[in-house]
Amino acid sequence: MSRLRTTSQPAGTSAGTTTASTEAVPPAGPVARSRRRRFPTHLVVFIAPAAAIYTVFMVYPLLDSLRLSMFAPRDGVQVFVGLDNFVHLLTDDLLSDAFWNAVWNNLVFFAVHFLVQNPIGLLLAALLATPTLSGRGTYRTLLFLPTTLSVVIVGFIWQLIISPVWGFVDTPLLGQSSTALVTLALMSVWQYIGIPMILFYAVLISIPDELTEAATVDGASAWTTFWRVKFPLLLPTVGIVSVVTYVANMNAFDLIYTVKGALAGPDFASDIMGTFFFRTFFGFQLQQGSSTMGATVATMMFLLILAGVLLYFYGWQRRVESYEL
Repeated sequence: MSRLRTTSQPAGTSAGTTTASTEAVPPAGPVARSRRRRFPTHLVVFIAPAAAIYTVFMVYPLLDSLRLSMFAPRDGVQVFVGLDNFVHLLTDDLLSDAFWNAVWNNLVFFAVHFLVQNPIGLLLAALLATPTLSGRGTYRTLLFLPTTLSVVIVGFIWQLIISPVWGFVDTPLLGQSSTALVTLALMSVWQYIGIPMILFYAVLISIPDELTEAATVDGASAWTTFWRVKFPLLLPTVGIVSVVTYVANMNAFDLIYTVKGALAGPDFASDIMGTFFFRTFFGFQLQQGSSTMGATVATMMFLLILAGVLLYFYGWQRRVESYEL
């Protein structure tokens, strides 16, 4: 409703005459503010291109892969078969053994990164964050440099380094079933150790000096200060680094394919989900490729990755308290 506002008598009017005007005064309060609030159309201009690119190259291939996994060729025609491909993958003698072998190798590949790469990255970040260390910028650049190298170059260099013929090792580490997968994982650790190092380092240098100075005044040693003051502030980043490591290693393919080929030898000892998917989808040597079974393997990879991400969100992130630095 509008309110009436009475104005004062203007000059030059008679004493017996009054002038009144009615003005529509907008109602105050949250209702008026909500009416004045407009949709921020400028955000659409910035978000729409990225959302379109992400949908075309990420969302659509994922949904189409899920769709394709529920079809199978019958007389040259794709026929809907529901979950039959998944049942065939998990029950067929040849496919099932190869699938579970790839899953186990993938988990071992991730475990090496989780237990070796991330702790060493944290140690290097703590050393780089030391105020008394000179040349930190140079060390930081050198440690992060392998991350920028091509996987082909890294695989070729390490094959020469650990070759019994040209290198410094007498044992064929890549030629034995017991050591091939761990050796490849350590090669990957060497290349990508700079990523967790930089993430941990960014948090460590953002911790206020007042916290560490107060701990020092209270008599805490450098080791106690790190574990009692700094490490609790690093816990959210530890969770992020862990889930990123899991996703990256469950999608691993390029290094093993570069060094060991599609068969991921010896005797499929280094076979992971990525190489198993490659052989299933495209075929290799005597194995005939199948787009529908390849999509089924890709869907299983997606479900395993999704399970790990959900475990992070509901088992870790909700229980770790974050502090604003």
